[in-house]
This record gives sequence, structure tokens and C-alpha cells, in this order.
Amino acid sequence: MTAVQRMTRKLSEERASTLAKEAVELSVAGDKAQASRKLREAAALGHDNPDVQAAFLAIHNDQLNSPLLDLCRRYALYHDNRAGDETVGYLKSPEAANAAPVALESLRIILESQPVPTMSNAQNFIIAELARQSPAVRQYFASELEESTTKFFDNVYERGDDAANCLRSVVLDDKLWSSEDVRLRVEDDLFQLFLAKLMESGHDHDGRALKGIALLLMADTHRLQSFIDEDAFEALMGSLDVRLPADVRGQATLVLSKFFEVANATGQEFLYKYITTHVARQKGDDLVLAFSAAANLFPVIPGMMAELFLTNGFLSSIMPFLGKQYRSHVVHDAFLLLLNAACIDGACRTAIAQYCATWLSHKVNNGTGKQPAVAATVLAKLRTAGVKTGDQRANMADDDVSELVDLFKSTLAVVEEGRNVSDSIEGLAYTSLKPEVKEALAKDPAFLKSLLTALEASPESPEIIVGGLSIITNLAQYAPVLSEEQKKVSQLKAYANATKPAEPSPLEDDDHVRARCAALVQAGTVATLTKLNKGRSPAAAQLTDRVLLAFSRNPKDRGKIAQQGAVKLLVSHAQKNLESTDIDNSDAAHALARVLISLNPAHVFAPGTTPDITEAVPPLVALLKPPKSGGLAADHPRDLLPVFESLLALTNLASAPEPYAANSIIKLAWDDVEDLLMGNNNMLRRAACELICNLTVIPAGADKFTEGSTRARTRLHLLVAMADVDDLPTRRAAGGALAMLTEQDSSVVSALLDLERAPEIVLELCQDEDPGVVHRGLVIVRNMVCEHDAELSRKARVALKKSDAVEKVKTTLKTTKDPALLQIGVEALKALVEMEK
Repeated sequence: MTAVQRMTRKLSEERASTLAKEAVELSVAGDKAQASRKLREAAALGHDNPDVQAAFLAIHNDQLNSPLLDLCRRYALYHDNRAGDETVGYLKSPEAANAAPVALESLRIILESQPVPTMSNAQNFIIAELARQSPAVRQYFASELEESTTKFFDNVYERGDDAANCLRSVVLDDKLWSSEDVRLRVEDDLFQLFLAKLMESGHDHDGRALKGIALLLMADTHRLQSFIDEDAFEALMGSLDVRLPADVRGQATLVLSKFFEVANATGQEFLYKYITTHVARQKGDDLVLAFSAAANLFPVIPGMMAELFLTNGFLSSIMPFLGKQYRSHVVHDAFLLLLNAACIDGACRTAIAQYCATWLSHKVNNGTGKQPAVAATVLAKLRTAGVKTGDQRANMADDDVSELVDLFKSTLAVVEEGRNVSDSIEGLAYTSLKPEVKEALAKDPAFLKSLLTALEASPESPEIIVGGLSIITNLAQYAPVLSEEQKKVSQLKAYANATKPAEPSPLEDDDHVRARCAALVQAGTVATLTKLNKGRSPAAAQLTDRVLLAFSRNPKDRGKIAQQGAVKLLVSHAQKNLESTDIDNSDAAHALARVLISLNPAHVFAPGTTPDITEAVPPLVALLKPPKSGGLAADHPRDLLPVFESLLALTNLASAPEPYAANSIIKLAWDDVEDLLMGNNNMLRRAACELICNLTVIPAGADKFTEGSTRARTRLHLLVAMADVDDLPTRRAAGGALAMLTEQDSSVVSALLDLERAPEIVLELCQDEDPGVVHRGLVIVRNMVCEHDAELSRKARVALKKSDAVEKVKTTLKTTKDPALLQIGVEALKALVEMEK
């Protein structure tokens, strides 16, 4: 060490000692902020200086500061990573609420220490958590950004993702800024700094800059997009490189999608130049960049990408080189991803079939890594879309996807080994559109087990979840039931397109689909669906509802799907659909209705379990309501099956021992049920009458007929009319309701006597061919003549005798051997005969 160096070191040590002593004096005097600043300066000059260490211990031992300050000093000044972990734990604990007075000072301690490789990532969490908890810290961020945006950005950015994200959240919080002009100026600077970080070669493989760019651009797209020049665009496109992590590519795709929304001609110019320039260079890395970018952007801007893909000479010139000049598997990987993405466009599929079919078939059998699965997926998309290739031998196999299916299945079978199965899932989602593939997959228990295992192993992978649910949906989907008018329209459309109407495959009839659904239920599919639908996306939820609707079509499977958790899942989905204005999907409610038709509500909704029985009522009631005007096209009349099955389910719920469901139905659905009772559809009228019969058991239902209003009298008149229809179940239900009402309230008997044909209709019930209807009729007669006050009973006897009641009841008793009927009939007859005496 030279003399000058020794002298410099001595002066630094002396200065460190002086600052340490001043820090102690300031701490004793109560000036904690200045004491902390002096101690930081001293530690920066010599953290191993004895005076500095003594000062730190003195301040710490005197307990003049918060535990948070002590931990931050140990972590930042002495690079004690254990103290950093303890700081994280402190900020996560309930004690963090006491740290507000020292939050800003703690932040300064962290930010004033130079970030060095030996410091742990704890600083990232500490900075973000202090900013989240403390308004003073957020205000400090704003002040520092306003004073020197670049300097403060560089300091915070290097600390980690969460710390850098604080910059974005602060600049978008208008309450922290003295004026909007100042905020916008800092926002502009910050956006450009993030872009600059992105353009630093090899710097953004963690996606940190992209996250900042994406969040700011989404908040102020029209203004900030102007800062994306050609160099920035090049950097963004480079972030789509297939060799980068998926989350980095995802952030880049998000940024570019927002850019293309508003950039118009500029965006198209940048895009065409980037792709064509990189392809023209004919170098491996350039091709990877071009293919990767095009593959990621095809779903975002399909029109622009298809135009580029179909550029004359592109495919015809690139294919010969792939097997000769570009043997790099990365080039082939990127090109396969491009072909897969391009299949979204019909013209692109045709071009792929013409130029790439042979190469794709070769990759299926000879590719490495994921190449066979991706190539097979592309071929599956071509073949299921009916695209013919330029190779006549290949054309012979265009409709045969069995080889591809076997490849996809073999990949799924080794999911336990950690293999990526998303490509196989996607391929099966396309091939399972074919009837013969559906049948083969449903009859393969090993495949079904592998599929469900893959789904449960990848709950956070949207492409696997949606793809897997699509496969299940394809296997379980029943063919739509078309009216005669719809069949004619379909035939006319086929003739207009000069095609022969396609004959449906026998494998798509109800018997085959029912068997496939039964196999899926037996495999435990519903249990998997319940696991996957916790907070799942709307797309996954709708596919799940569609599957459960298909499963519930078979009454034999309803108990099994209920045991696997379907009722709770369907109630949850149906409730969300009711609450959302963006979702018009009644599949969940319809499936719920089907399940609840066949099960004992006391078992499904046992006391103390969730959901409560009343939670199932609103979704079912929603199915009864007519569609909003303009909601259905003229050639698609309303499907009445959900209405009918909802009525049956509500009828079952109304029979529960406790009246909660029945009361809820009366409150929410009575008017709708009444409207259906007066409609012209026999099946709906029958189901509505059966529901009303069950509702009259409870007081709230009976009140609808006994409240003494004109409306109540009209309802009773309608019920009597239903007892006189040809449909046996409707007569039985109406008779049952009248039997219960006449027993509960004398006003019903009085009202019946005022209706012109009521006594005659009641006696016709007693002479019905069905014993159940006869039973109800005799109960009504007995109630009218025996159960009420003497004067009302006398009026009832008079009215009934005018319709020859005595002879009709006698005739009925002669033809029945049922002891219960005989007893009721004898009681009624005795009262009628006594009047004659």
C-alpha cells in the first residue's frame, strides 16, 4: 500500500469515527433522523470501524429506535442477510402496524445503501411493503421522482420486480402529485426509462422492464404509444423469442397488443419491416426471432399476420432450407409454433397443407423434444378442418387421425414424469371433434385417467385446463335437437352452397353420447371439475357447465355427479351468471335443474351443509322467465326444455320437509308459474300445476287462494279448470291442490260453491279412471260437506246434490276396493244422505 493510500485510509477511518460519535450524540438528543443519517455515512466509510460498531450498538442497546430501524440498519449497512429475512418477517407480522413512524426512515436506509451482489432479494419485498403500508413512503417516491426521475429510477429499479412496480403505481396515483402536468412529465420519463432498460442487450430476461411498460401503456395507451419508435419496437419484438421464459413473452405480447390497437399504419409498417428484414437475412437467429414474433402475434393481429404469412414465395422458399441449411432445432421449434398459430386462418391452413404437409409428417416421426407433438397438432388442425394437401398419398390419410391420436395419448401417459403436455392436449382438442375419435377415447379408461391426472397436475396452466375441458366437452356433447323448420333451413343452406346435406354419424346418436358421458362420470371427471373450478376463468367455467349439462341428461348418472360435488359447483356458477351482466349462459342452471329433479332435497341440502337449499332457487327461477326481446332469432324459437325441467326441480325442492325452499319459490316465482299455468303448452301447464300443488301445502301458498281478493278467486277458478282437462297428471295435481285447500280454509269451499261448474267438476274427479284422481275427488267432497261450519256444509250438500252427488259417490264406492277410498267415500256419502232425511 502506497503512502497516499495509507493516508487516505487513515482519513476515512478518522472521519468514520467522528461521524459515529456525532450519531450517538444526535440520538441522545432525540434527533433520530439525523443520527441515522450520520451513522449511514459512517458505515459507508468503514463499517468495520470500532467506533462505528460501538455507535451502532449504543443506539441499538439504548432502544432509542424501532426494531424495524435496527433490522434495516443491520441488513443494509452490514449486509446481514439474516437481518433482511427478519425484516421481511416483521413486516408480515401484526407488529408492522407499529412501524408507521419509522417507515420512511427505514426506506431511506435501504435505498441509501448501494445494491451489491451479496445483498439478498429481501430488499425487493421490504421496499414494496413499506410503500404499500405507508403514505409517507409513497409521497417520498413521488417527491424523489419529481426531483430526479432518472437517478431515483435507477436506484429503485435494480432492487427487484416489486420495488420497480412501486414506481409505476406511484406515478399513476394522481393524489401524490402537485399538478397533473408534473405527473404526466414524470410518467413520460418513467415510460422511456423502462424502454431504455428493455433495449439494453440481454438485460430484461426477467421481464422487469416489460412489466413496467405494459402497466403504464395500459393506463395511458394513446399518449405513451408515441414513444415506441422503431428501435423500441425491435426490442419488444425480440422479447417474443421462443428461447425466453413464457412470462417474458406474455408481457411482450400484452404490450404489443396494446400498441397495435392504436398505432395503425405505423404499427403495420414496423411489423412488416421487422419480419421481412429478419427473414431476408437467412440466418438462424434472425429466423428464430421472425418466426417467434409471428407465432405470438397471430392471435393478436390475425389479419396482418396472415397477409405476411401468405406473401408469395415465403413458404415455397423456406421449406427446402429447413432440412438442409437450418438444422438447428430452435429454428424448427419456432417455425412449428408459427405453423400452429397460422392455422387460425383458413387460407393459411391451405398454404400449410400445400407446402408443409410432408415436412410435418416427417417431424411427427423424427422430431426432437416437443416437435412431434406440435407437428401432430398442426396436422390434426388441417385434417379436422378438411384441408387437402398437395401430396396425393397424404390426401389418402387426410381423414385418418388415429396415428396422431396415439401420439397425443402416449405423451399424456407420461405426465407424471413432468413432460409438457399442452401440445398434446391441444391436438386432442381438435382430433376429438371426429366421432370415431370420441368413441375411441371414451372407451379407453387409461386415457381418461391420464387426461384427468394432467388436468389436476396443471391447475395454473390455462392452455391445458381449457384444452382438456374442450376434449371432455367434445366427448360429452349431444347433437342439437332441430325443429322441422330448422332442418329445412339447414338443407336450403347446403343446397345454396352446392353441397349435399351431411348425414349425421351413427356414433353421434343419443345412445352413443350417453354411453360416453357415463364413462366420463365413472372415471371421476366431475370430481376433477370441482377441483379445477375454484376461481377459474369464465371460459373454463362455461365449458364445465356445458359438460355437466350433458352428464345430467341421463337420470342414472345424476346421483353419481351429485356425490362428486356437482350441486355445490353448479349453484356457485349459476349464481355468478345471475350476478354478471356479461354472461348469458343458462347451462349451469339447467344442469342444476336436471340433477335436482331426481334427488331427495333433504339429502342434497342436509342441515349445516353448503349450499343452502334456498340458494338453488334463484337460478332455477331465472329459467322460467321469458327471454328478453330481441334475444332470440326468428329461426331459433325458445327452448322450453329448461323451463319444463326447472319446474320439475322446483316442485321437488318444494316437497322438502322444511318450508324454506317453498317460501322462496312463492316469493320469487309465483307470477311466472301462474303465467305458465295459463299458457298453451300442455307439458309446461302440467309441470306448473304440479308445482302449485306442492306449494299449497304451506300457508304462504294457500294464502294465494284464500286472501279474499279478486285475484285469489281467479286463481281458484283456474285451478278448477285444470281439474277438468284431458291430461291425467294435470288433473291429479289440480285435484290434489283443491283437496288441500278445501281442508285448510272454509273460504275456498265458499268460493267453489260460487263457481258455476265447480261441483260438477269435483264429482267428475270422483268418477275418474285413475284411482289417484278419484281419491282427490272424494277428499274434496268430504271436505266440502263435513269439515266446516254447519251452514257452509249445508250449502255444499245442496250444491252437490244438484249434480246427483249421492248416486255418483255410490257408483264410485261400488267400483273400488281400496280401504282408504272406501272410508273417505263413506264419510262423504253419509253426510249427503243425512241431508235427505
